[in-house]
Formats: sequence, C-alpha cells, structure tokens
Amino acid sequence: MELSQTIHGHGLLTASLLLLINFYLASSSLLQGNRLPYMTSDVEEVSGKSFDYIVVGGGTAGCALAATLSEKFSVLLVERGGSPYGNPLVLDKRYYGFALIETDEYTSVAQSFVSKDGVMNQRGRVLGGSSAINFGFYSRASEYFIEKVGLEKELVRDAYEWVESRIVSKPELTLWQTVAEFGLLEAGILPYNGFSLEHIEGTKVGATVFDEHGMRHTSADLLEAGNPENITVLLNATVKNVIFYNKNRNESRAWGIRFIKSNGSPDQTHEVYLNQPECSSSWGEVILSAGALGSPQILLLSGIGPQAHLREFNIPIVLDLEGVGQRMQDNPGIALLVDNKPQNQLPDTPQVVGIADNFKFIVEAGIVPVSLNATRMTVAAKLAFPASKGKLELNSTDPRENPSVQFNYLAKEKDMDECVKMSQLLERVARSQSIAMFVGVEHKSELMSSEDELRKSCKKNVRTFYHYHGGCTVGTVVDKDYKVYGVEGLRVVDGSTFLESPGTNPMATLLMLGRYQGIKILKDKSDAGAFNTQQQRP
Repeated sequence: MELSQTIHGHGLLTASLLLLINFYLASSSLLQGNRLPYMTSDVEEVSGKSFDYIVVGGGTAGCALAATLSEKFSVLLVERGGSPYGNPLVLDKRYYGFALIETDEYTSVAQSFVSKDGVMNQRGRVLGGSSAINFGFYSRASEYFIEKVGLEKELVRDAYEWVESRIVSKPELTLWQTVAEFGLLEAGILPYNGFSLEHIEGTKVGATVFDEHGMRHTSADLLEAGNPENITVLLNATVKNVIFYNKNRNESRAWGIRFIKSNGSPDQTHEVYLNQPECSSSWGEVILSAGALGSPQILLLSGIGPQAHLREFNIPIVLDLEGVGQRMQDNPGIALLVDNKPQNQLPDTPQVVGIADNFKFIVEAGIVPVSLNATRMTVAAKLAFPASKGKLELNSTDPRENPSVQFNYLAKEKDMDECVKMSQLLERVARSQSIAMFVGVEHKSELMSSEDELRKSCKKNVRTFYHYHGGCTVGTVVDKDYKVYGVEGLRVVDGSTFLESPGTNPMATLLMLGRYQGIKILKDKSDAGAFNTQQQRP
C-alpha cells in the first residue's frame, strides 16, 4: 500500500500537548543557554538601523553564515518565523512530525504548500529553518559533488567539522532502524559500511542532529558560536524586497531591505540598511538565505527576474535576469506502508540509509505520525538525480504567500523508468524477511507488481522528500562566489543555488555552505583591509 502524500489529522493540539508546550516555554531560558545573541520580534526596535551585513532567512545555511560573519562584523539576521526554543514539537524527538500536521497561514513552524503538480510539501518557518522540522538525518555530500561545484576541499572539511562539533551526534539505533538495516542488506544494497558521515554506496548508519536525550539541535544553535555582541536576530518579520540605489546609469547596489511583521499588514513596511563606509571595499552585503522558494521569490519582488513576469505584477525592473525561478527541481519519492493499520507508536526518524545503483536511489525507513494519535511504518525511496525541471513564479506581491511552483515530477521518460526500478528495489526492502517478521506479515520473495503497475503507481503516488532546490542556480543567477549577476552587494547562499540535492539529503551541506561562505567573505574582507566600518547611508 502506498503512503498518501497528504497527511491527515489537522485540528487543535490535544490538552496534553498544550501543557507540554507551556512546560517547555517556562523552561526555555534553560534550553537557550546564555550564549545566544539578542532576539526580538519588535520590528520598531530594529527599523531604521544599519548593519554591516543583513542575512535574510535564519534557516539551515543562514544561521551558520550569520554566526561566522559576526566574528568580525555586525549582522542582522531576519527570520520570518519565531524561535524554536520552548517548542517540544520542534525540539523533542518524541513529537517529530506533529509540526508538519499543525500548520496555519502565518505563524506555524512549518508552512505547507501544494505545487502545481498537486503534491503537498512543506517549508520551514522558524529560526533553524528546515533543520527544525526535518528527519534530522545528517550526511555529507559526495566528493564528486564538492569537486563539481568548485568548492575548496580543505575548507569544506573544516566547515563540516565546525558544524559537527556543535550539533551532530552518532545515533543509537532503535529496534525498527535495526530491522530496516537488515532489510536494506537483504535487498542487496551492499556493502555494509557501518557508521559513516560520508556519501558512499551501500548501507550505512548516518549521523543525526538529535542528541542522546532525543533533543534536536538545529542550525539556530550555531548562533552560539558567533559573537553575540555583533548579532541581532529579528524574528517574525518577512522581507518584502531588497532596496537598491543606482551607482550609475547601468549599475545598482543593494543597500538595505524592506520588511513587514509576519502577522501584520503587508502595507505597513519597515526598512533597515547596510553600513556604507567611505572605503568601498568595506561595504557589506545583503545575503539571501531564504531557501529554494524564498530566495527566488524575494529576488522577483525586488525587481530581479524575467522582465515579462515582473511587469505582470507592476514591479519596477532592477535587472532582467531570466534564470530567476528557473531550473526548479524536487526529488521524486515513493513510500510504502509496511504495517497493516495505523498504530500509536512513538515517531522514529531515519538513522540508516541505503544508497544504491550508482548513487541514484536513496532508501530510508521511519515511523511517521499521520494524525495526533496515529502513526504508520514506512519505507521510502527518492530518485537522486531527476532530469525533469520546473519553474517558480509569483502568485502575488505579498511576500508571506507561497509562490507558484511546478516541479514536473517524472515528466521526462528517463525519470519514469528510474522510478520503476526504484519501486522494484523498494518492494524488495519492504518484503524482506526481516521486515516481514517484525511487522507480522508473510514473507514473499517475489515482486508483487508488474512494470506497468509500477509506472501507474509512480505517476499516481509520487511524493516529495522535501529536498527541492534551484531557482537561483550557480551559473544562471549567481556566480561561483554566490554573488547575484548584474548588481553589487547581493548574494544568495542556500539550496536555491543547487543544481542537484547533495548527499542523501542537503542539510549537512547547507550547514557547511553557510560556514564556508562566511569564512570566504571574512578572508576576502581581511585581504582588502575592510574590518573597520563607519555607519553612513548613501
């Protein structure tokens, strides 16, 4: 039986969960520790101020980036959601998945959206971004990926290790994960590699951002590694657009952002600015780290994108840049239910992964909540390198609304053929003797579905693994240093720049990328002698 891409069970949190939330809120100061930077949701408090760097999006890459830049510069980190601290639905592994069920329009930690393909999906809307709502599985990108995107190997290694020393743990396998591990091996996903951080073919145990107590450590925790005196975190504020000024007739430079209160009026805007010292080499930047939907959306709202599309919304054109919103991709996934009926178990996030067929198929198992009092046991697989591509466009000029996105899942015949092969592998895992014995069903070694049935199943039941990317890709929207083409003072550092999703999932590499780009910027500024700035607006 296939797992529907739509999770049912929306409704009010139970009284016990509300009591739990109150307990966590009461103890949130203990959870935060004493080293996190100043955080506020008061837009008036920040409005009109100037900073060396403005990072838009306190997500997986943005927090690591802001922490690194704060070592030498003042940084404003703007997050459209609230704080993860004090929220057990984010922090406590026992309540994994409930945050994906309890969503609303403006304030929930996950914001749901449905692509034009008809597939339900989620975006992180909380400090920590998707690292606060995902499975927590941590695994590095392949060496091939690092070489292909042109990153420096030693700095990549240092950046990974910086992250891992702070928020990453080695998991103790649950019983279900041990069973799934045997199921992957029985299905022929070999060799067995034991515990590894690396992206290697076969079956392995990955790392996790859940610690030994079952508490999640998000990218927000990396802010503790920064200089708290240099970081201001503005929560519950949604960026409307980047502010530019014209240096000359043909050249624009970012010098601030315009934003609104996330649950306020879209017409009540506020502004913050970049410090503008007399020496141009000391100028800071606006850096978009708002994710694969948020960053291209903000560029479009700022007047950077396909000219014809911008005119549809009467947005003044800063730069006609055709690549914005293009080359959107999401890895098509298929999930199978291995239990006979819903149960009420503790959720179980993947700790073991099978990497098969020359890295093309990624297979995991979990126990996921489908309502507030029911779970299902699943095995799921994703296609790592889809050929099908889509695009993102605006739905409106309200930055809080999801943009329109179409991924064109399995549109290319090659992707459909690979989905059939992936589904056959998934059936072998789901019908393995280990899993059959554990869930109490008869073991059947032969495949139950024909190729034609699997093609129909792929088309009907394709789902997301939440690893969508693109929209601001390197080479079309940003250069090799992640600077936006055609303007100054603006970069994009997040998954929107990826041409493929790295590793088993992108979290580790996004965390690394934030640190990596922060170090690169600090080095460039140091070489230019730019560590002393003055507050001066143009």
